[in-house]
Amino acid sequence: MRSKKEKLVSHLPDVAGNGLVDRRALLGRGMVFAGAAAAGVGSSLTGAAAEPLAVDPWSMEPGAPIPPYGVPAKYESKVVRTLTNPKSEPRTSQARTPHHLLDGTITPSGLHYEPSHSGVPDIDPEQHRLLIHGLVRQPLVFSLEDLSRYPRVSRIAFIECAGNSGALYTAQAQPLNVQAIHGLLSCSDWTGVKLSALLDEAGIDPRAKWVLAEGADASGMSRSFPLAKALDDAMVCLYQNGEQVRPSNGYPLRLLLPGFEGNMNVKWLRRLKLVDAPIMTKDETSKYTILLKEDKAWQFVFPIEVKSIITRPSPGLTLKGPGFYEISGLAWSGNGRIRQVEVSADGGQSFAPAVLQEPVLPKALTRFRAAWQWSGGPAVLQSRATDETGMVQPSRAQFVAERGLRGNFHYNAIASWRIDQAGEATNVFA
Repeated sequence: MRSKKEKLVSHLPDVAGNGLVDRRALLGRGMVFAGAAAAGVGSSLTGAAAEPLAVDPWSMEPGAPIPPYGVPAKYESKVVRTLTNPKSEPRTSQARTPHHLLDGTITPSGLHYEPSHSGVPDIDPEQHRLLIHGLVRQPLVFSLEDLSRYPRVSRIAFIECAGNSGALYTAQAQPLNVQAIHGLLSCSDWTGVKLSALLDEAGIDPRAKWVLAEGADASGMSRSFPLAKALDDAMVCLYQNGEQVRPSNGYPLRLLLPGFEGNMNVKWLRRLKLVDAPIMTKDETSKYTILLKEDKAWQFVFPIEVKSIITRPSPGLTLKGPGFYEISGLAWSGNGRIRQVEVSADGGQSFAPAVLQEPVLPKALTRFRAAWQWSGGPAVLQSRATDETGMVQPSRAQFVAERGLRGNFHYNAIASWRIDQAGEATNVFA
């Protein structure tokens, strides 16, 4: 005769190797709670039902006054970005988003990843101007007041540095976590003016085919991009997650090219020049090309390819013994919506479909979730995303066979976390 625990766990059918459970377990609350309780996860709920709930000290005294600008709880002090330049030396620096400590799909503005080539400029918004010139009928200069009078639009979109996950361009896996490997990625609700509206007012010369975007920082950061993108979904953004764009994210004005690699979304935007060909700036020649094998390279590969990562479980988040767990992560594609994410617990030998958390938006982060009954034995967790164009995230072997390991940019192969018997996760190549 089977025990009560065995009967409860049997309600969670395996759909792939090493304990991956049917995704319906995440859609029917009864099944999840039954399995969790059987594995001991629900012991605190049982205790709460058996005896009166204690009245804690914070329920017996007045709380702190409401501040004029809210900040996270003091207990969340470790939910911060990591810095590549903690001494603030005059050089290129980055701040990486702690995705393993977040949930949902929107990145808080204060945790949005940030690259800087020459520090964050202190720009007076009253003096800042945006120039549109080049192959236009009438050059225009806009103040922020001018831009505020145009109709505004909002969209949720991810921005990913082309060098995100570049730490996986190595022959041996390094002992790094989600933040160190994949932290140059964030997603926000952006509000601003469609670039096509501004270009329409300036009047586009038929010879124009490309646009040069230039920032107001000391590095003169600039990139060329196709005019077709400017007339499609490009935006000049003034707001991020409901408040004005923060200084390190481009205040008072930044360019948004949804789905295109990160530094093309030029921050501190000051100039847009319409031209008939790419300008060949330093950041589109010496950098941001995709190196291949045999001394070849791809240039002007702008959209971010389909990609996904598991954020939980992951290094630094130790599993507390065998039982039911949710595998959760993020998927995205610069080519549109995510159509499917599959999860494996046996290093890619078998996969099962995960639940995609609504809304699933184009060129935005999508949260996926999968049910897992961990036996307490070794496991290798992977996720594999497919976008609406049919592009499938490649295995590491497929990726290396095509591109080799000479590059720094656009790494989108399947990533792997090994779980040991102690519940610790490590970065591995599988």
